[in-house]
Amino acid sequence: MANAQTVAAIQMVSTTDIDDNLNQAGLLLARAAEQGARVAVLPENFAVLDTANMPLHGSREVSADGPIRSFLAEQARKHGLWIVGGSLPIGARPDGTTLEDRVRASCVVIDDQGREVARYDKIHLFDAMVEDSQGQYRESDTFEPGEDLVTVDTPVGRLGLSICYDLRFPEMFRQLREKEVDWITLPSAFTWHTGDAHWHPLVRARAIENQVWVVAPGQGGQNSERRRTYGHSMIVDPWGRILKELVEGAGVVVADLDPDYLQQIRTRMPVWEHRRL
Repeated sequence: MANAQTVAAIQMVSTTDIDDNLNQAGLLLARAAEQGARVAVLPENFAVLDTANMPLHGSREVSADGPIRSFLAEQARKHGLWIVGGSLPIGARPDGTTLEDRVRASCVVIDDQGREVARYDKIHLFDAMVEDSQGQYRESDTFEPGEDLVTVDTPVGRLGLSICYDLRFPEMFRQLREKEVDWITLPSAFTWHTGDAHWHPLVRARAIENQVWVVAPGQGGQNSERRRTYGHSMIVDPWGRILKELVEGAGVVVADLDPDYLQQIRTRMPVWEHRRL
């Protein structure tokens, strides 16, 4: 029987092979359910890490019966599990308007009956020079940014959604806390170079300054000849403690989100009420 407070962060090493990625995700979701998770969170680009072909993949996901979205619904029903679907390409905006040359990097939330109950489209796009074998990343060539913050009530509290590069924009997390979230998910595919420098301090800071849990699953390994991702998937508590962490490779970490502990942290140090600016 799943614990009402247990969540799982799933780390993957996804490639361009959708079938292989979905098979890997299915095995890890089953493991999360076996470990008592009520909600499981997949990493960014869990189903496909194939920048050049994202518009093609996204065109197949315009409706909820697309292959990746159908997979998530099936897994949720099979395991009686809520799933935060990392990110996947969707070739349409939330209002149904189709996109021609780009896609949205979308995180869909599926309840344990297989219904999509929320969708967040990544707002901040990673256009940066990085000192790795790839050198330059330009997500804006492939993706159209989202505009809206999204929260959703889950069995383990009110959830705020974010994706990867959003981590570097603290004002976004402030606004999610304004919406009374208890926890925030951060599915990611951090490069090894940027992750080694910034992942731990930024994830912990977002948890500490907003007094929320941060569940941050990542890609963690050699995804392709030129791309190595940082991993270190974590569940961080509202005091900034790393409860569980997986350094590299595919796997699952689980932890409980205790609502009494959250309230205790916020009551003993009521920083939200102390704000002056």
